[in-house]
Amino acid sequence: MALKIISYNVNGIRAAVKKGFLDWMEAGQYDIVCLQETKAMEAQAPVEMIEALGYQHYWHSAEKKGYSGVAIFSKVAPDQVVVGCGIEKYDREGRVIRADYGDWTILNCYFPSGSSGDLRHEFKMEFLADFFDWVKVLRKARPNLIVVGDYNIVHTELDIHNPARKDNPSGYRPEERAWMTDWLASGFTDAFRFVHPEEKAYSWWSYRAGSRGKDKGWRIDYQSVANSLQAKIKNAQQLKDAVHSDHCPVLLEIDL
Repeated sequence: MALKIISYNVNGIRAAVKKGFLDWMEAGQYDIVCLQETKAMEAQAPVEMIEALGYQHYWHSAEKKGYSGVAIFSKVAPDQVVVGCGIEKYDREGRVIRADYGDWTILNCYFPSGSSGDLRHEFKMEFLADFFDWVKVLRKARPNLIVVGDYNIVHTELDIHNPARKDNPSGYRPEERAWMTDWLASGFTDAFRFVHPEEKAYSWWSYRAGSRGKDKGWRIDYQSVANSLQAKIKNAQQLKDAVHSDHCPVLLEIDL
């Protein structure tokens, strides 16, 4: 039976809960739910409600309150959970959490956004380089990797509603898109593109100008599946009807 794995930038778990996120999660009966941008410490989250739905939960929160953070909710008990990637400047921001299940591993990641200015874009590019190297080492011990999360990168022109834009925003710059190409070429499959090679479907929309209603979005949330697991991918899609955030959840069904 295929596992149903969700990746979802909730843009604040407490705000998402007020918009019905937990009811949505209960209705979907997902096996593993990976959240990004939780913007909360574990003690601030509705952990009793999460547990009541049958999930074990694991958190990596930022030192700065109300900022960043990732969490994994799992109905399947992981063998091991590792918080962070061991690089302090990223771990302070709560960007990576790892869970091992048998012979496969899921990494739940919230890549930095560079949209606030050049310094943060440089920080983002440093993260991309360091993350690539870190995963290269991790794969020697845990080759069957699934890396989900908000990558904050548009990979191809299919992944943005206005590919001809000329203002060079962070998230759609050539160096980031090249990184994504190299990342996939290193041994990963973009699960959504594997299932839907030509479909235009987005995972994030600006709150401005009614962008979501007009479907003027970007696809920046991904499920990178190690090529060793590619044949096990059963489905991947954007769940656009879930509206708890400026992102939508992305679903991976994989027979592990």
